[in-house]
Amino acid sequence: MSAVASVAPADPAAAVAHFAARLAFETDVSDVAADLAAALPGLIVIDSRSRESWDQGHIQGAVHLPTREIAARAAAEVPRDAVVVTYCWGPGCNGATRAALEFARLGYRVKEMIGGFEYWAREGFPVETAAGLTRRPVDELTAPVSGISCAC
Repeated sequence: MSAVASVAPADPAAAVAHFAARLAFETDVSDVAADLAAALPGLIVIDSRSRESWDQGHIQGAVHLPTREIAARAAAEVPRDAVVVTYCWGPGCNGATRAALEFARLGYRVKEMIGGFEYWAREGFPVETAAGLTRRPVDELTAPVSGISCAC
């Protein structure tokens, strides 16, 4: 008996609804990087980590807004009509999910950046620190080392 098919796959209509819903709630580091590089208006990237984590490195242009401060500060710092993208450390952390929930509760349109800061850095996108911008080598397990898009 197949381990994959031990639970039958969903019918195509249910699969469409499920995967479309996931994409409405999530984005990935490559798509965020592309939109930031294109300087698209209305996109606000939120780093929901601690001050120490932010200082260690963050996405250039992100807004530092720890989750516990979102309710008090969002209205003053994040335009109501923005598309908000939250991130935290990485796939083993649900901080970006918690931050996205806070923004949704406040009425913002929000997506969580899957992979978080970990995959941002592992894919070789620029990281800002007090010393300036830096890039890590691309991790061949997360992105093409040639620098071309994975085209997914």
